[in-house]
Amino acid sequence: MANPLFDSLFGKYAGRETPFLHLDGGGTVTHAAFLARAARFAHVFRELGAQAGDRLAAQIEKSPEALAIYAACIQSGIVFLPLNTAYTADEVAYFVENSGARILVCDGSRQAALAPVAAAAGAVLETLNADGSGSLRDRAESAPDSFETVARDADDLAAFLYTSGTTGRSKGAMLTQTNLLSNAEVLADQWRFTDTDVLLHALPIFHTHGLFVATNITLVAGGSMIFLPKFDQDRIIAALPMATTMMGVPTFYTRLLDDPRFTRDLVRHMRLFVSGSAPLLAETHVQFEERTGHRILERYGMTETNMNTSNPYDGERRAGTVGFPLPGVELKITNPETGARLPDGEIGQIEVRGPNVFKGYWQMPEKTREELREDGFFITGDLGLIDDRGYVQIVGRNKDLIISGGYNIYPKEIELVLDDQPGVLESAVVGVPHPDFGETVVGVLVAEPGADPDLDAIAAAVGKSLARFKHPRRLLLLSELPRNTMGKVQKNLLRDRFKDIFSGS
Repeated sequence: MANPLFDSLFGKYAGRETPFLHLDGGGTVTHAAFLARAARFAHVFRELGAQAGDRLAAQIEKSPEALAIYAACIQSGIVFLPLNTAYTADEVAYFVENSGARILVCDGSRQAALAPVAAAAGAVLETLNADGSGSLRDRAESAPDSFETVARDADDLAAFLYTSGTTGRSKGAMLTQTNLLSNAEVLADQWRFTDTDVLLHALPIFHTHGLFVATNITLVAGGSMIFLPKFDQDRIIAALPMATTMMGVPTFYTRLLDDPRFTRDLVRHMRLFVSGSAPLLAETHVQFEERTGHRILERYGMTETNMNTSNPYDGERRAGTVGFPLPGVELKITNPETGARLPDGEIGQIEVRGPNVFKGYWQMPEKTREELREDGFFITGDLGLIDDRGYVQIVGRNKDLIISGGYNIYPKEIELVLDDQPGVLESAVVGVPHPDFGETVVGVLVAEPGADPDLDAIAAAVGKSLARFKHPRRLLLLSELPRNTMGKVQKNLLRDRFKDIFSGS
């Protein structure tokens, strides 16, 4: 095929008036109408000077048009870079500059803040709003509704997804056509997706879960999606009777369980509920099955690899595990110090290899060599074990990653901001249990001698520098941070000390 990813996800629907997106508030976008929209965008990107291999960054609200930008990039060979809508202008500036993006698309409300960012990086700035309006649509209105698909090889880059490092510097994970397509095909098969499925889609489409898992699987299978702008309890409850499947983060399911309208009768026709992006508590598994008769299917993946493992569709979905390696994916547990494979039952670092594993970090060859071995195994940074029945269990992280509501948060990035505030000598950021988000952020501060830091002012400063999901939910003052004999801060002691801060105990 000339362009494996586009042909397999989108091109096969050319001219088909079959339903693709069921919109919030009514209305349906067919495959043919969606492809025409994407083609017009592809023409605009070419007119703006973007060629195959160039990057396009998009910080826009979820909409059919936003999804069409993804399709247009794949069809024209442009590398797609979706950005979290919560990122500040400072954060976006780094992504645009580092990626060398030729085009930056943003919501109209952010145009004034991001115009200097685009200008400094030499990128063209266009706008696209949640309702589909904006300069990009204006340009596209007169464009043809068909576009000659650009030929791409299986190993060519299709997307960048940025994942923050523990040093605070974000890394651009380079994902190829094969990375995305192979994973979607395997998951569609493993989870039994067909053209009769209707996926309830309330996830963001700026990261792997909502874009490369939910959307790509639906496209591979030929099904349709109820395309909600975001998770809204009332809308979810209203849409469930029309759906057959749903994907979400644990927060989705805990909130539904708190709603008396969420009953066994409401979901009697549902085929599958999938959870990922953060660990699902065993208690949630039990409550969900008791309430609905369904057992949530939990899986494990990450930005650099898409999905690695899954609990079985047929067979026991074991709480506290992420199931088995997917077909074509090799997974091993190794000694973090030596890299030697460990026996089943022993805890070590998780390494994976397969067609889903990314190509490396953009312009970071040393970081790539640190985490992607020459034999193709990727060091995930997660600690886990393989139990006596072959199920993979994740027991922790050998980095200080916090996963809150499905979002990855790296403490060092927040600590750099906290350390820069008046009166702060040093800081430590940890994740602690939270009943709604799984984990949340706590910032522990040590004051400079004689200083009395203003916690409200510090919180406000963090709000200006970092996306909202990274903000500490609590700032605490200690006289000193716990350290070991080598002087390293013992974050495990802080996590243990404040583990019940949000539980009321």
